[in-house]
Amino acid sequence: ITSIMNRVRDLKNKYRNEDNITDEFNCTKISADTTDNSGTVNQIMMTTNNPEDWLCFLLRLEKKGTPQMDANLLNRLIGRYSQAVTALPAEKHSQDESYARILVRFAELKALQDPEEARDQFHLARLNCKKFAFVHVAFAQFELSQGNTKKCKQLLQKAVECSAVPLEMLETALQNFHSQKKQLLSDEEK
Repeated sequence: ITSIMNRVRDLKNKYRNEDNITDEFNCTKISADTTDNSGTVNQIMMTTNNPEDWLCFLLRLEKKGTPQMDANLLNRLIGRYSQAVTALPAEKHSQDESYARILVRFAELKALQDPEEARDQFHLARLNCKKFAFVHVAFAQFELSQGNTKKCKQLLQKAVECSAVPLEMLETALQNFHSQKKQLLSDEEK
C-alpha cells in the first residue's frame, strides 16, 4: 500500500509540474502560462466557462504589471477581457457579481485607450447588471473623470431608483459627489 501511495504521489507531482497547474485564489485548476495564456483560456472555455474562473484568471494576468504604464499589457488585458465578455452570455450571467466585475473592469481598461468605447462598455455593464451598485458607481466615476458632472449625478440617482445594492454604497457616492470629491468612493468605502 505504501508503495502504491508513493507512486500515486509521484504521478501527481509529475503531472502538476509538467502542466504547471495552479489553483490559486480558489479557482479551478487552470494553466499558469505567462505568455499568451491561450492554454488557460481554452481550458476555461472548454471546462467550466464561468465568470468566477474568468475573473480569477484576468486578475492574475493584471498582476503581471501596471496597465496604465505598459501598453503591451493593456492591449493583452483588453483582448482577454473582450474574450471573456464574448464567451459569457449576458442572459445567463447578468445576476453574477463576477460577471459584473468583468464588465466593469473591461470598461475601465478601455477608458485608458478610448473613452467613447469605454462609455459604451459601461453602458453595457449597467444595462446587463443593473442590480449591482458598484456597476453604477464605476460608470458615474468614469463620467465624473470625463468632466460630466450632470451625467454622473444622473447615473447615481437612477441607480437608487432601480434599487441597486448595496444602497449604502450609492448613498456614500452621492454624498461624496455633493462634497465635490474627485473620488466617489475611497478605497475603504469600496
